[in-house]
Amino acid sequence: MKSIRKFASVLVFCFVMMAACAVYAADETVVVFAAASMTESMNKIAALYKEVSPNVEIIYNFDSSGTLKTQIQQGADCDVFISAGQRQMNQLDISADPSVNTEKLDFIQPDSRFNIVSNRVVLITPKDNNTKGISDFKDAVTDKVFLISLGNSDVPVGQYSQEIYTNLGLWDQLNSMKKITFASNVKEVLAHVANGSADCGIVYSTDAATSSEVEIVADAPAGSHSPITYPAAILKTAKNEAAAKNFVEFLKGEKASQVFTSIGFAIPEK
Repeated sequence: MKSIRKFASVLVFCFVMMAACAVYAADETVVVFAAASMTESMNKIAALYKEVSPNVEIIYNFDSSGTLKTQIQQGADCDVFISAGQRQMNQLDISADPSVNTEKLDFIQPDSRFNIVSNRVVLITPKDNNTKGISDFKDAVTDKVFLISLGNSDVPVGQYSQEIYTNLGLWDQLNSMKKITFASNVKEVLAHVANGSADCGIVYSTDAATSSEVEIVADAPAGSHSPITYPAAILKTAKNEAAAKNFVEFLKGEKASQVFTSIGFAIPEK
């Protein structure tokens, strides 16, 4: 009988400890909303971070920066936001350009914002299926292109695309030709071109590098768009501020930088 009671006591103790660990693990989570173009790099970084902070779980939400910004505005749980464009971060940062943050929203912790990576924009075509010889952004308004895939106007890659064609003096013409198929984020643009449903598309070079089904045929002309820097920041609504700060410090470190550069990002000057 004593042995049974002892076993039961041990069993109860184990259940209590498991419950306590579950609560602790739930407390040690960092929810990161990151631009879709960071999917591969951030997943690799999460694996590295697990080695130094095994009790912290990194939970990602990858989507277009515009969608993520809206989700944050609507009250979604998020500790760290990484945008592919300054505009989406500015719309949450009361200290940013007032012409952008017209609603005077204030989600960003002071002094937590920094530029984490930079990128470049490229024109891609399906791999080994560029039979029309597409080689230039200007080809989109010629008979070489039947359909071009671009990001929507609320996502950074779409905004950069519109900047490029506006600066080339071709945006109105391209729109009127009904050649554009719009995508909700850069990964969707990549998919359109990879599966051949579009003749070409505009993506970040880092996204092009993740697919064996596409090839880069041109870089965006110099000066045709604003600099592509990705801002990151901790939110005022972060539920686990200490863990979020530790993860952000890791993102600034050498191991994370090596992952970013291996995929094709550049690290902005501090």
